Amino acid sequence: MKALQIIIILHFVLISSCQTGKLDNITDLPFGMKEASALEYTANDRLLWVIEDAGNPNTLFALDGKGQLSKTLEVEGAINTDWEDLASDSEGNVYIGDFGNNGKDREDFQIYKVERPGKEDKTCKAETIAFKLPEDMESMDFEAFFLFKNRFYIFSKDDKHGVMISVENNIGNQVAKEVIKFNLDGKHDKVTSADISANGKTVVLLNHEKVWKLTNFKSDAFFEGTVEVIGFDHDSQKEGIVFIRENEVLITDEQKGHEGGNLYRFEL
Repeated sequence: MKALQIIIILHFVLISSCQTGKLDNITDLPFGMKEASALEYTANDRLLWVIEDAGNPNTLFALDGKGQLSKTLEVEGAINTDWEDLASDSEGNVYIGDFGNNGKDREDFQIYKVERPGKEDKTCKAETIAFKLPEDMESMDFEAFFLFKNRFYIFSKDDKHGVMISVENNIGNQVAKEVIKFNLDGKHDKVTSADISANGKTVVLLNHEKVWKLTNFKSDAFFEGTVEVIGFDHDSQKEGIVFIRENEVLITDEQKGHEGGNLYRFEL
């Protein structure tokens, strides 16, 4: 797995073109992909996966090691109510987080499991992990999650006090568990994407202008360890983040006019 990660990293290093603050601007996202809302990497296939959010088709895009479009898959058995983030497991299965809730009026949320999409050509089938919030929790907007020890950890998008919930990685219906309420110091603290390193020791939470690096935690007490804030010196609508090695991530942002719509590399 490390060898595969090194290979894809080398591809990205070779095509790096310019610096944007602390971000290395690798390449433009494929033409027409204006609302990239998530980013994931499956080492088995050496592919990056991208989705677009509400108002776009049920489509899973695969990018190769040069950031070029490799395949476009229609996801059967899924509805893009508001797709916001991606996760994957060691077998190369990809999970689509359909839990965006800008109006804060949704009662039902889904995570779609797509089995080994890297093997498919034009279509792929989804199974549904459906969940509701606990009865005493108000409806919230969620945009970020990752898979850790066979549970999904999902983060609300709030400027003040955020909430992290968890859901089991099991097909069917369930009620989410509230894990913790958290407060990220400072302004503009809405979490738009998240990931955890392959060794399970580092969590990153993405924001338009910064990333939070969480380390030295035990089990799933992610906020009880060290929380480091790293600014980008570059403000755009960043919506996707994924580890490609322990201290290096890739990031995507949405296109707004002539700005954004790029794939970046960032060293933590």
